[in-house]
Amino acid sequence: MTAPQEGHALRWPAEWEPQEAVWISWPHRDDLWQGGLAELQERYVQLAAAISAHAQVRINAAESLHAGIRMQLQRGGVQNFRLYNHPTNDVWCRDHGPVFTRRQDGTLQVADWQFNAWGGKFAPWDLDNGIPALIAQSLSLPRLESGMVLEGGAIEGNGGGLLLTTEAVLLNPNRNPRLDKAAVEAELRRMLGVEQIFWLGKGIEGDDTDGHIDDMVRFVNAEAAVSIVEPDPHSPHYRNLAENNERLQDLRTPAGHRVEIVPLPMPEPLVAHDWRLEQLPASYANFLICNNAVIVPVFMQEKNDDRALGILRECFPGKQVIGIDARRLVIEGGAIHCITQQQPAAGE
Repeated sequence: MTAPQEGHALRWPAEWEPQEAVWISWPHRDDLWQGGLAELQERYVQLAAAISAHAQVRINAAESLHAGIRMQLQRGGVQNFRLYNHPTNDVWCRDHGPVFTRRQDGTLQVADWQFNAWGGKFAPWDLDNGIPALIAQSLSLPRLESGMVLEGGAIEGNGGGLLLTTEAVLLNPNRNPRLDKAAVEAELRRMLGVEQIFWLGKGIEGDDTDGHIDDMVRFVNAEAAVSIVEPDPHSPHYRNLAENNERLQDLRTPAGHRVEIVPLPMPEPLVAHDWRLEQLPASYANFLICNNAVIVPVFMQEKNDDRALGILRECFPGKQVIGIDARRLVIEGGAIHCITQQQPAAGE
């Protein structure tokens, strides 16, 4: 196996760069979804169909589940997929999956962080923590391991050395109590090759992750990003989002260019009765860019969904913008970006 590279020898590709595949972890636990596992699996088939038109779908699942998954996907017309014997605890592949970086020769490398289920909230997580190593092994890719706890949804990059994250997650004592901001930044640079790290504060209300960036701010190109806004001062999201958007006025690329910020609205509040999350963390920012498509969570709010999809179509000219009902997903605290992890195409 080729020795891993680190630091300036690496580049973390942007999500809009060419992709070979998108990884997902198949839902299989009845106890997590309030009796909605069958509905969730239907959403996964719908998502796999949308992805497979643009990239191969690669699926983490225990081998005992493969025959059933294959049958569901084929019934849904999905052909461009591959199953891997990678057993999981849960579905959040963005967070427990690998982050792919590019080496100096253009080949890929796996960044393997520690995963502790968002600060030890949802045991067990041992299988999920092993997914990056299994993927690296299955793809014969070099793997750079870190002792730092980090989820993929906690970081957002522009492909040009700029990384966004939040203090509420990466400086939270439930992740890395012995690391200060300087140590966290040093490890991000070592693992991903990024130059500049820009910190926001807190996340949206109801977010089990403590405030992932991919529910709030997403790059749409190297010098522009969409950012969630909430104009209602009575909303539980209002203060945190206002403070973050104020910070974003200072966001610059490593070359010193100002990053354009495009406002993206929130949906109407989604409320779950008799559930641990009263305010569900629904956000249109939790989209996946997949080659010529942008797959966006929608919440069956026609006016709000259409408005958000329209803004994203303007941000991604020439790409197909597809909405997928994410209400069943967001009950457990995530959406489309949270359950996917893109694998860049081989070569520069």
